[in-house]
Amino acid sequence: MKKYTNTGNKDTRSGFGEGLAALGKINQNVVALCADLTGSLKMDEFKNNHPERFFQIGIAEANMIGIAAGMTIGGKIPFTGTFANFSTGRVYDQIRQSVAYSDKNVKICASHAGLTLGEDGATHQILEDIGLMKMLPGMTVINTCDFNQTKAATIAIADHHGPVYLRFGRPKVANFTAEDQKFEIGKALNLTEGKDVTIIATGHLVWEALQAAEQLEEKGISAEVINIHTIKPLDEAAILRSVKKTGCVVTAEEHNFLGGLGESVARTLTMNHPTPQEFVATKDTFGESGTPEQLMEKYGLNAEAIVKASEKVIGRK
Repeated sequence: MKKYTNTGNKDTRSGFGEGLAALGKINQNVVALCADLTGSLKMDEFKNNHPERFFQIGIAEANMIGIAAGMTIGGKIPFTGTFANFSTGRVYDQIRQSVAYSDKNVKICASHAGLTLGEDGATHQILEDIGLMKMLPGMTVINTCDFNQTKAATIAIADHHGPVYLRFGRPKVANFTAEDQKFEIGKALNLTEGKDVTIIATGHLVWEALQAAEQLEEKGISAEVINIHTIKPLDEAAILRSVKKTGCVVTAEEHNFLGGLGESVARTLTMNHPTPQEFVATKDTFGESGTPEQLMEKYGLNAEAIVKASEKVIGRK
């Protein structure tokens, strides 16, 4: 199977910051808005280089979304930045009414998603944001896996007309995708070829899926790993092509199994090709305080959990 090399752990939020800084140089219509978390969102370079296009809104997330929606009327492409919990749950009504309903060209960029926010605990660890955002008509939902992919996605969404939710994280994680990659919205990436089980992963769980595939190979199990960076629109053709070959699937995500990637895959399979499926995700629970590593282990969001789920689903074929 194809092996991937970690070129050095980096945080995906810094990938967003670099992508935004690059956009500032090439697209004069890109503006950035932040809710008092400029450093945490790595937006400092854009702010310093383009102060006339950076707007510090303060701890007023709902106001930030409203301002961003208004800016699109004048042709601007606003990128909003705050934690995922505040980017979605706190301002859902404003996103629904002012952005999604009127198809405003706002890019909602959300850091510190999932359990790997870590020690800040359950009040900040949103595990239902993918579900909230994918249910909004016309909303594109992207969940990137590493620094390079986050940077590429940030640059790509500026050319996509319509509302986008871009989800990324706080911790430093493996950086293994190509530095010069072209990011295609809605196009799944087949990372490894396999015949026994399909592993469909998103975000931080993609690297864990690759590690799981190597462990499965040592057991004589051939795993196909697919990186679903765009949860909506979902690349259903890639999913169906793979499961028709392997006959079973594991989905892996740093999100509640209710409403996330796994449910989107399950719907696709139910409607087109019913297939045994196992979910690696949180099981209808809030998070808690702890290091990212401790939490991923406790809640079963790592390579070991993916290996167990793969062995289980193969037994169901």
